[in-house]
Amino acid sequence: MAGSVSHQSRQGRGRRRRRLNAEINVTPLVDVMLVLLIVFMVAAPLLSVGVPVELPKTDAKSLPSEQEPITITVSAEGLIYIQDTEIELDALAPRLEAISTNGYNERIYLRADEDSDYGAVIKVMARVNAAGFSNLGLVTDPISQ
Repeated sequence: MAGSVSHQSRQGRGRRRRRLNAEINVTPLVDVMLVLLIVFMVAAPLLSVGVPVELPKTDAKSLPSEQEPITITVSAEGLIYIQDTEIELDALAPRLEAISTNGYNERIYLRADEDSDYGAVIKVMARVNAAGFSNLGLVTDPISQ
C-alpha cells in the first residue's frame, strides 16, 4: 500500500523556515570603485596648471607645501597668468592682494617658460615684491638623467 502525505504535515510540524542571507554582495561596489579609479587616473593629469610652458631644468629640491599656492605664469610670448587667467602687469598686485588668503605671507610660485624674456620675468618678480609679497618661489622641472 502506498502511503499518502497528509496536507497537515507539510504545513504543520515539519515546516522549516528559510534563513535570511545577511551578507552584502560587494561585486557591484567593486565594479563602481574600479570605474572611479580609471576615471580619476585619466582626469588627474588634466588637473595641473593649465598654461603650457617649458620650464627650465635644474637640480633644485622641491619646497614643501601644505596648501595650494598662487601660481603666476609668464609664457614665451610674455603673457602673464594668475592660475589660468590672463592678466595685465599693472593689475597683478591688486589681483594678488584680492585672492591671497594668508595676507602677505601667501606662498606664490612663479612659472616662466625657458624661452620667455628675462626682463618680463624680472618685472613680474618686482611687482610681486613691491606689492608686499616676499614668499616667492621659482618653479623648475627636474633634470632627467
